Amino acid sequence: MDAAFKALADPTRRLLLDRLRERNGQTLGELCERVEMARQSLTQHLDVLVGANLVTVVRRGRQRLHYLNPAPIHEIEQRWIAEFDRPRLQALSTIRNQAEEYAMTETAVSAPTYVYVTYIRASAEQVWRALTDADLTARYWGHANVSDWQPGSSWEHRRADGSEAVDVVGKVLTAEPPSRLVITFEDDLDSVSLREPSVVTFLVEPHEDIVRLTVTHENFPNQEMFNGVSRGWPAVLANLKSLLETGEVLPQAPWNM
Repeated sequence: MDAAFKALADPTRRLLLDRLRERNGQTLGELCERVEMARQSLTQHLDVLVGANLVTVVRRGRQRLHYLNPAPIHEIEQRWIAEFDRPRLQALSTIRNQAEEYAMTETAVSAPTYVYVTYIRASAEQVWRALTDADLTARYWGHANVSDWQPGSSWEHRRADGSEAVDVVGKVLTAEPPSRLVITFEDDLDSVSLREPSVVTFLVEPHEDIVRLTVTHENFPNQEMFNGVSRGWPAVLANLKSLLETGEVLPQAPWNM
């Protein structure tokens, strides 16, 4: 957390995070225009943010796209905000967000790609098993992810409450254990065949006894789904990290996306 606090202490770096929050996935050139700063100086600030895991870089062809990564801020929230404070703070946030929405125009804005990066003290094989084992996903997600995880196979996101109701379905697009898993993600079961599904990519990159897990969720059909997964992925992945590192999930219930 020291690196995150050091990075957040600089107002220019906080401004960069604000600009990425407004529109994620910007190139270096786009950020230079929005903060009116020379490329060399901006690159130095971005390097600090990347080093603190507050920004992650995704390569798309020759472009380097920068995404705000909420993982360290989520960990700060988990450490210092008590359970009894959360409802009050959430109520205040809802009031503020509603006021901001009323002030906005009704111009439609397409939902951006969502990227989340976390570091887990485990092996790549352990992380892969946690992503694909039905019993393990039921523990940290509250849903069992059921599939044979072969490319072209279907998968189901079944409730672990005994009902086995299915809330999400999809197909396995790519499975390269233990490093890369790509799946479609349909949470609106009535319109599965009516539109292109969103796509989730799990990238597992080991380094000694640490694994860097990057989750990229893209092709959202609407802003509502983007907002839902933006709240859901941090809680799900924090639970996954806790389970692999301590053997226990976090005390609050996992977020159901």
